[in-house]
Amino acid sequence: MATEVSLLALAEMFPDEQSARRWFEGQVWPKERCCGHCGGTRTKVVPNEKPMPYWCPDCRKYFSVRTGTALERSKVPLRKWAYAVYILATSVKSVPSTRLAGRIGVTQTTAWFMLHRLRQAWKPGQPMMRGTVEVDETYFGGKERNKRVKSKLGRGPVGKTAVVGAKNRHTKRVSARVVGTGTPPAPVLREFVESTAEPGSTVYSDGAWAYRTMTGYTHASVAHSRGEYVRGDVHTNGIEGFWSILKRAYMGTFHYLSPKHLQRYIDEFCGRQNMRELGTLDRMGAVAAGLVGRRLTYRELVA
Repeated sequence: MATEVSLLALAEMFPDEQSARRWFEGQVWPKERCCGHCGGTRTKVVPNEKPMPYWCPDCRKYFSVRTGTALERSKVPLRKWAYAVYILATSVKSVPSTRLAGRIGVTQTTAWFMLHRLRQAWKPGQPMMRGTVEVDETYFGGKERNKRVKSKLGRGPVGKTAVVGAKNRHTKRVSARVVGTGTPPAPVLREFVESTAEPGSTVYSDGAWAYRTMTGYTHASVAHSRGEYVRGDVHTNGIEGFWSILKRAYMGTFHYLSPKHLQRYIDEFCGRQNMRELGTLDRMGAVAAGLVGRRLTYRELVA
């Protein structure tokens, strides 16, 4: 059974900066301390911790638990990072940067940058799906009545950002990817399925022509255009339910998701769905461990 952590318990876990540092070190280095520059394990403790707590004789560089992670070069105290991890990992519909800023005492810009760095931890890295897999597309973009005249390109997906996703019926795990603007071409949809579901799997989709041309899979579809949504075991209700969660967050938490950063938000919600059975500490630990090797600079974020 998943175990939750109260705010009081969190405060007791992280009473100071040293406790937060020890926790991050335990997640980033679960077996033994290793250099964030070269991966060497023959590390030494620096007595006065200047310029950093550890030194690697292999590459002759100083390092800390932040080195080689998404937290590298951040001046935000690790205690605030730990609270940010907790808030993001326990929020059902995520958290806007304005709210995080107020809860941990940083500026809105810093909170925005922190959240995107934490979303790096949820980048895809899961094994391929097998068994029965539901596949569907959805679209993100403003309502036509709110667009400028030159942006009103037509009905349906025209001018909107397309996202294709899959959900495993057995494990309930999801995976999703931004695939451009407008209706995705058939090769793009087929490539997503081939990189997500193992050959021999059963794939259920809507009536899109692209899925009918796949080889190596057992495929069945429902014709949404004709009002058919369920035919026995054939349906895409699972992945459509995930889209509903994502769209509610889009409207209720963020109000707007730029196409440029949309994939990170989607990665976050896929990760949250895939870790839903874990307790709070395990979710926090998974996020912290996922930061390794996923540095994101502010220049890269705003470029």
